Amino acid sequence: MGIIESRNLADQRREHSGVTYYDRGVVTGGNARRYARYAIQTHFVQRRESKIDLVTRYASPLYLPGDVLSFGAKVMAMCEDSVVERKNVTPGFWANFLWRFAGINHTGVGMHEPYKLQLVINIVGLPRVLLAAFLSAVTRPFGLHGVFYRVCGQGVGGIDGFYFRSSFDLYKELALINPPEPDRLCDEVEAATGIPTVLMDANDLQRDQLGRSKGMPLTDAELQDALRDNPSGQGDELTPLILIRPL
Repeated sequence: MGIIESRNLADQRREHSGVTYYDRGVVTGGNARRYARYAIQTHFVQRRESKIDLVTRYASPLYLPGDVLSFGAKVMAMCEDSVVERKNVTPGFWANFLWRFAGINHTGVGMHEPYKLQLVINIVGLPRVLLAAFLSAVTRPFGLHGVFYRVCGQGVGGIDGFYFRSSFDLYKELALINPPEPDRLCDEVEAATGIPTVLMDANDLQRDQLGRSKGMPLTDAELQDALRDNPSGQGDELTPLILIRPL
């Protein structure tokens, strides 16, 4: 399996029908099927914007029959207003105590933030968080990672935001939570635009598929192959929509 692409954003940049996108190159999957991937740049999406309008405005001009769309979970959370404001979270004793022992992921955040940890306590309850923290502490010396998130469950690993290092001030004050009923959201996008859609929470380490529309022609494994190098990128590129084109 291999990827053919330039790592220079200027070389990848393209424009079509007023839409700016980045050609992320071609990747070959485990079944030898090849996929071109186009990371579509949007404006900075605000809360309660229409997901249908976003796809119609940015993805539809590039769409060809056979293409499928990966919709970023964080932008979907903004569209569905699945967010919590920092001002509505008050870290208690356990959040202020436990965050000091939290692991830091590759972005430098993880649960190493009292507001985010308090939000998790609010969602799953203090007993589960204490159990998750204990099991994480005793298993970490053996090289086991992600135990905290697995024990907490309920989409805790998908919580994003409260990032004081964020390029966007808004994300310093908001936490984004993966929206409920992801299959329904994908079905709504496909029904309105005709583009089969998968909802993906992706970063440079993993790609968590949250939901997919009924008309999705690719298997879960093929979607993982097509997105395995996280073509949406990180930081301030504003490319939450990925058009996948099987070749």
